[in-house]
Amino acid sequence: MGHEEELPGVRPPTIYDVAAACNVSPSTVSRAFSRPGRVNAETADRIRRVAEQLGYHVDPIARPRGDGRTSMIALVVADLTNPFFLDIIQGAQKAADEAHVTVLVIDARESLTGEREAVERVIPMVDGLIFATSRMSETAIRTVAKQRATVILNRPMPDVPSIVTDNARGMQLAVGHLAALGHDTISYIAGPEASWADGMRWQSVRKAAADAGQRVRRIGPFPPTLAGGAAAADEFLARPSTGVIAYNDLMAIGLMSELGGRGIRVPDDVSVIGFDNSLDSRFTNHGLTTVAVPHLVLGRVAVQMLLGQHRAATVGKPAMLPAELMVRRSTAIRRDGGLRGTRGTRGTRATIDAIAI
Repeated sequence: MGHEEELPGVRPPTIYDVAAACNVSPSTVSRAFSRPGRVNAETADRIRRVAEQLGYHVDPIARPRGDGRTSMIALVVADLTNPFFLDIIQGAQKAADEAHVTVLVIDARESLTGEREAVERVIPMVDGLIFATSRMSETAIRTVAKQRATVILNRPMPDVPSIVTDNARGMQLAVGHLAALGHDTISYIAGPEASWADGMRWQSVRKAAADAGQRVRRIGPFPPTLAGGAAAADEFLARPSTGVIAYNDLMAIGLMSELGGRGIRVPDDVSVIGFDNSLDSRFTNHGLTTVAVPHLVLGRVAVQMLLGQHRAATVGKPAMLPAELMVRRSTAIRRDGGLRGTRGTRGTRATIDAIAI
């Protein structure tokens, strides 16, 4: 927006104010300034006149070079506080530096509305966008892809270049690990309901458990955060199991912390596995067993695909990155008698001799 001194208590006009006054969408206002040839001449003129009346000014950083390019790309992440995204950002920045391109990181903060609005604002400023675990619909992403080069991570789309982790292989390794330790019943702590990755992980857990002769149930969905994992404790303890696989590391750590506060020991009473191999998983007291994904590679390949420098930069079948299991101290051999001497809801003590799902 503009660079004039802002008066106390006075909010400078935004692109949304101009759009509302002209009865057009914010994206139309953006195009009127960044690519006027793509907007009806009469509409573009009206937008410019209204913008001048309101005192709205386009930030110079949003103005492209003479060739129409800005040498900037946007990386949209679901939650910047989630360590899962840190290595992705680092890998993306390294590839971008090599290509003399600047990366603008957008934190959607697990908000679909916030993500949409941020994307609308940056489209005129960037040459392309990378969506890391987006909550936007495929239709919305396709709309963006028609305007700018787009790559999506952790969700395959047939008509947009995408990169996914081998969720099926990762969950097969996790379930097989618990089976080898004698855990015949598994609880899956689900993440965001609208997440493609969550649906794929649950589907993969079910298949792997069926192949191994194990029982499995889904708990949730819950937010993919420490608080989300802690919130899952009550539902888990209502019908516990000795094996748990969580949607991601944050949820696994949140669950372990909550269970520990109720006198339940990991891994003596319950074995827990996460997904991502994020920084936090390596520094918990128990050392979290987790499915590891190559975050640095994910970010680097995404930028290369966006810039057309990678052979996988095509639509159709997504590029798939491998997954492996990192075994640490949060999993152990199941003790006879199942989960015993546990606490259910706070202040209530329950002893579980057998597990029924």
